[in-house]
Amino acid sequence: MGQGRFALGVALLVVIGTVAAGAVAAPTNGGASSGNQASEIDGAALQADATDDSGTATNENGSGTNDGPNGTTTATRSPGVCDYAGLYDRTIDSVVAIQTGTGIGSGFVYRVADDGTGYVVTNAHVVGDSEEVVVQLADGESRTGEVVGRDVLSDLAVIEIPETPDDAEALPVADGTADPGNAVAALGNPFGLDETITHGIVSGVNRSMPTTRGYSVPNVVQTDAPISPGNSGGPLVTCDGTVVGVNTAGIAARGAENIGFAVSATLIDRVVPALIEDGEYEYSYLGVAATPVTPPIAEANDLNVTEGLYVVRTAEDSPAADALDGATENETAAGFSVPVGGDVIVAIDGQPVSSGEELSSYLVTETSPGDEVTLTVLRDGERQEIEVTLAERPEPQTGPTGQPPGGPPG
Repeated sequence: MGQGRFALGVALLVVIGTVAAGAVAAPTNGGASSGNQASEIDGAALQADATDDSGTATNENGSGTNDGPNGTTTATRSPGVCDYAGLYDRTIDSVVAIQTGTGIGSGFVYRVADDGTGYVVTNAHVVGDSEEVVVQLADGESRTGEVVGRDVLSDLAVIEIPETPDDAEALPVADGTADPGNAVAALGNPFGLDETITHGIVSGVNRSMPTTRGYSVPNVVQTDAPISPGNSGGPLVTCDGTVVGVNTAGIAARGAENIGFAVSATLIDRVVPALIEDGEYEYSYLGVAATPVTPPIAEANDLNVTEGLYVVRTAEDSPAADALDGATENETAAGFSVPVGGDVIVAIDGQPVSSGEELSSYLVTETSPGDEVTLTVLRDGERQEIEVTLAERPEPQTGPTGQPPGGPPG
């Protein structure tokens, strides 16, 4: 790309760097360790401070691509040695810079139609409420792009651009999640420095990341590849150039070192096609707040299981409200105040669940509104199979603090 892409002065870099240095984007673990703090299984999470590319408080997310009927390739383990120079040469022409009225970010070419129309994936927080943005390609030329879809709950957005250059090919997106230890590279424009590559490994998978809308993004990839403001929306790729995530957030707290996050290829594969076709993505909704079963919870409830999700409460008028029993009171066990009287979810559609991340990930990536799921529940010491028809996820109703009244939304 041209050296002059959205040229930023040194002073601006210093200002953005100062803002970023004080920001933290922390994932939520989806449940209490021993008490009765409930995670919203449909994705609710505590607010966290993160900076977007214009220095405002938000998350950073990124996304995948399409070079076939489904635009997917199977994720494989990285070889022992990664040729980062070769990887850079093969992929950088497909990485773009995005400029809005409030800041800059990154993106990548996800699909190219027969007529040359290109679809660029980036973060929803990069485009904000803009209907049009400026997209600068590797050849240095700019295009006015139309935002055809955005989903703030996954922080993904799609931009349509005309006359995509031949060398800006669609990057393949992985069919599945990368493995911890896989070598990866983050591509983008940190602090406006175009055509930048940083590298590391996949540090973890199945993380949960807060959003500004109360729900959390499941199935998030953790990486130690440095991710800075400006990387938002850029691809996280394996050594063969396959997208395994969209760079989305980095922890900049004192003592934190190389902890970054990316929206997974699994979520990209679910959300992005819907954004292109319909402009939005509909999430299924169960409506339950639950916490992992811990020894104190098991003791207080005389449970014969050591894993599962204890139902603390259900949301009013939700699918779970008619199907599941929440806790009726709290008792003290092993020095902890824990919920009693509620159901324990041990599986959904035969898939064991022991954390909020697992159940939330299943709901987001495997179900749609109107689907019927089978919950395996432990109630009064007996296992029961309960059929539940999922609804469409509602918008969270927040109180004065930004959190839903009485806690995160169900």
